[in-house]
Amino acid sequence: MKILIVSDTHRHDENLIRAIEREKPLDFLIHLGDVEGSEYFIRKLVDCPVEIVAGNNDFFSDLVKEKVIHIGKYNILITHGHYYYVNMGTKLIIDEARGRGVDIVMFGHTHKPLVDREDEVIAINPGSLSYPRQEGRKPSYVIMTINAYGEADFEIRYI
Repeated sequence: MKILIVSDTHRHDENLIRAIEREKPLDFLIHLGDVEGSEYFIRKLVDCPVEIVAGNNDFFSDLVKEKVIHIGKYNILITHGHYYYVNMGTKLIIDEARGRGVDIVMFGHTHKPLVDREDEVIAINPGSLSYPRQEGRKPSYVIMTINAYGEADFEIRYI
């Protein structure tokens, strides 16, 4: 199973389209917020299930602010992350995930990619496809693959 995880496209969807073209076929697309009104457009880009949560710039949106989804054997909390002050670190969001009994927490907001397996909860941030803030400032996303044994692997990829 192949899952594309993105965030913070801010209605500049050109790199999202590039990532989809590069990675298809996809089994799932997860967008972690700040679509700024592109949610309907994004859903039409792929022929697979799509989950999108609201970011801090998704004003007047009816998107949910967070959700627990199930992929394979994993319970996954998807959220934009701004309610958990992720710009200050991941402790609060990981504590929240642990308290909810989830295996993986996925968030955006910082525009910096992260795959952190240091804790019992895996923390994933795909960075931003539109306004990257990490060193080198390359647009980024994460590919999650589930192998034949049901184990997840994560890879940060760049446009």
